[in-house]
Amino acid sequence: MTAGRTTHNRTGDVSGEARRRRTFAVISHPDAGKSTLTEALAVHAKVIAAAGAVHGKAGRHGVTSDWMEMERARGISITSAALQFAYGDTVINLVDTPGHADFSEDTYRVLSAVDSAVMLLDAAKGLEPQTLKLFDVCRYRGIPVVTFVNKWDRPGRDALALCDELAERIGLAAMPVTWPVGPAGHLRGVLDVDRGDLIRYSPSAGGDAAPELRVDQAQAEGELGREWIRAREELDLLQASGGEFDVARFTAATATPVLFGAAVRGFGVRRLLDLLVDVAPGPAPRRDVEDRVRPLDAPFSAFVFKVQTGMDPAHRDQVAFARVCSGVFERGMVVTNATTRRPFATKYAQQIFGQERSTVDTAYPGDVVGLVNATALRVGDTLYTDKPPVRFPGLPSFAPAHFAVARPADLSRAKQFRKGVEQLGAEGVVQVLRSDRRGGAAPVLAAVGPMQFEVAAHRMEHEFTSPVRLEHLSYRAVRRLADPAQRPLVDAGRRSEVLTRLDGTDLALFGEEMDVRLLQRAHPELVLEPLLAEGG
Repeated sequence: MTAGRTTHNRTGDVSGEARRRRTFAVISHPDAGKSTLTEALAVHAKVIAAAGAVHGKAGRHGVTSDWMEMERARGISITSAALQFAYGDTVINLVDTPGHADFSEDTYRVLSAVDSAVMLLDAAKGLEPQTLKLFDVCRYRGIPVVTFVNKWDRPGRDALALCDELAERIGLAAMPVTWPVGPAGHLRGVLDVDRGDLIRYSPSAGGDAAPELRVDQAQAEGELGREWIRAREELDLLQASGGEFDVARFTAATATPVLFGAAVRGFGVRRLLDLLVDVAPGPAPRRDVEDRVRPLDAPFSAFVFKVQTGMDPAHRDQVAFARVCSGVFERGMVVTNATTRRPFATKYAQQIFGQERSTVDTAYPGDVVGLVNATALRVGDTLYTDKPPVRFPGLPSFAPAHFAVARPADLSRAKQFRKGVEQLGAEGVVQVLRSDRRGGAAPVLAAVGPMQFEVAAHRMEHEFTSPVRLEHLSYRAVRRLADPAQRPLVDAGRRSEVLTRLDGTDLALFGEEMDVRLLQRAHPELVLEPLLAEGG
């Protein structure tokens, strides 16, 4: 059951409805089990009957949030999907993030739309490079993080060592909410820190929501003996060194609640859901570009954090995902796009659950609404009703590290080529750069990671019916050109040129960092500025 079907009133207590919302993302390194956890959360909320309800990834049942053909074939998430469902009286907005490092920009946008995050760690691997990058974005945005140590039913590392790693590598004190009884690979259950009892490990098939089997302390010690005593000793040691749970430290993003489990078996997932409902922050007032606070009960406003086409192959429509920031959204209302100052009709508004959709009539702060046929909307647009106008800060682009000239493989498909490139740029699949030197027929695609080119090429061929040829360029350094009048200084270089992004930003590309230094030495007046790096 989705939020649109469980709303208590349509236009009444906005603050009350906002308090019912929990909007969070799941972040992890590839293969940590993020998509499995995403679907297990939905199973425990009784939104779907069982994990694997939707066909997908190679080698196992697919997950509800992975819908693109390339995702299913490779077994990774390379786009983000929004899942919305009710858990008790709480409305959950779960935004699944890309599971590959090459799609950091998409993850950054998703994290701009959530109020907290679940950081998923593999019990055997701990903090991996992509996890670190994603956490850096959370830290930059001040997003509170809950840590879920997954795959404890398989061999892995020591629990205390994993908690020490959180403190040493990312500066977050570990505050256990549950603690494992038995080493990784020999899980007997978890100690519920708040209640002091044992939640016995009872693996369920495919992550199904099996009932919790709780055992009091005396019985747990009698059954498990030394394993229970050791778990208690480890927990006491960690709590004595500052690991006691403190909600204020969590919301200040200086400490992280830690839970242990096995998402593929559904173990630990209910406790995670309950924790998010109990302590994760709900929607809060946002600041606009003028640094003014927009109250939750102000007239409707939202910002677009993702645009995606091809979610419904039968219709090839375009969906803009908008996070509601204030007021009440009502389907059919006409809103203003702050970027263009033009009206936009919201006749086709939906809640997106993977590939499944249902019409949404009403939404409140914290909700994510899918606006269909939204060809006029771009990532970073602000939507609002009534006066005064409002505009929220835009979403910056990362500094690209890979560049390739794109040309249509079939010149008779030039129209489809132009349309496809424009669409991919609007969605942020790749950054699209143009220059007078190369002309409009040969745009340069720029990416944070090379897999973005694979996705772009795949979609150009299968979605826009215009296969492309990519000619990779050897640029390794990029800067923002502050003064367009200085463009000739860069274009005259032997291994440099200036290209203009679709948002109007002039990017100066260089073969190596040394080329940047040499040009600035020759022209001290040249102003070149760094771009946003991953996680910064």
